[in-house]
Amino acid sequence: MKNIKPSHEYLTYLNGAIAREIQVSMQYMLQHALYSSGSPNIENNLIDSKAGKFVASHSPYFFPGVTLKKIAITEMRHAEAIAERVYFMGGEPMTQPKSIKIGVTLKEIINIDKLEEESAIKLYNQIIVMARDSGDDVTLNLFIHILKDEEEHHRIFSNLM
Repeated sequence: MKNIKPSHEYLTYLNGAIAREIQVSMQYMLQHALYSSGSPNIENNLIDSKAGKFVASHSPYFFPGVTLKKIAITEMRHAEAIAERVYFMGGEPMTQPKSIKIGVTLKEIINIDKLEEESAIKLYNQIIVMARDSGDDVTLNLFIHILKDEEEHHRIFSNLM
């Protein structure tokens, strides 16, 4: 096993990924809680998953809160895996999330979340290049796996718009 001594810049990118994963896991869980509680502050809380259109809240269609909860759990697992990697490489894992954005309407929430996933895809592609360039195969494989999840999350949010 090759011993990787990460640069400050490399650890900064990895910690940025941790902060992002903590942020979106909390963000998506809070959004899920809003849906699950039937909050009257959230408009258009159901979507026709086939037509991709917003429908009246009394219709029997896709409930985004369930999806948000599943994605939130996946994002927290990502944060854990990245933090373990940073710690293994001798770094100090980030513990503070980036700013959480909730949104008011379902359309706004889904758009915010879609943009978060686009940001992750960009960041994780940069980390993949850095890992490949530094010969860090473990981090490379970790982020290839995480990137697939983020692309799937982006697809889900894009299909809801």
